[in-house]
Amino acid sequence: MPKVGMEPIRRQQLIEATLESVAEVGLHATTINSISKRAGLSSGIISHYFGGKQGLIEATVRFLLNSLKTSLISKTQQPCSAEERLMFIVEANFSVIQQQTSSTKTWLSFWAQSMHDEQLHRLQTVNAKRLYSNLAFSFKTLMPENDAKRAAKLAAGMIDGLWLRAVLSKASEQEFKQAEQLAKHYVSSLISSCGA
Repeated sequence: MPKVGMEPIRRQQLIEATLESVAEVGLHATTINSISKRAGLSSGIISHYFGGKQGLIEATVRFLLNSLKTSLISKTQQPCSAEERLMFIVEANFSVIQQQTSSTKTWLSFWAQSMHDEQLHRLQTVNAKRLYSNLAFSFKTLMPENDAKRAAKLAAGMIDGLWLRAVLSKASEQEFKQAEQLAKHYVSSLISSCGA
C-alpha cells in the first residue's frame, strides 16, 4: 500500500525524469521505461498516476506552463505600473527555468509535437493566449485598444522569436540576458511609438 502523501512527490519525480529524458534523447525516444528508470520508480506508477506516457507528457508541459505563470505572478504581487508589468512579462519568459536545457528541449519538442497532437495543441493555444492576454492587458492602459492589441501581437512574436533563436543557438546565460534586453527594448519602442 503506498504511503500517504507520496503521490505529489512521485508525480514531481516523474515529471523531472521526463524533462531529463526528453532533453537527452528527445520526445519520441523517451519511453515509460526510460522515465521510470530515471525516477527510480516502477513503470506501472506512470500508468497509475498519469494513465500512460501521453498523460505524463501533458503533465510535464503543464508543469512548464505553471512555472512560467508562477514566475510572472511572483514578480507582479506588488503594485506596479503597466510598463513595469510588461518588463516583468519579458523577464518571466527569459527566467532561469526557461533557459535550462531540460526545459528548452522539452518546449521545442512540445511545440513540434503540438502540430500533430490535439491535446498538446490545446495546451500550446492556452500558452499563446496567456502571453497575448497578459501583454494586451498592460498595453491597454498605455494606448488605445486597437494599438494595444497590435502591440501585444508584435511583442509576443518578438519574445517567442528571441527566445527561440537563443535556444536554437545554444546561447549562454549572458546571450539569453541580451535577448531579454532586446525584447524589453522592443516593448519600450512599441510604447513610445504610440505616444504613451
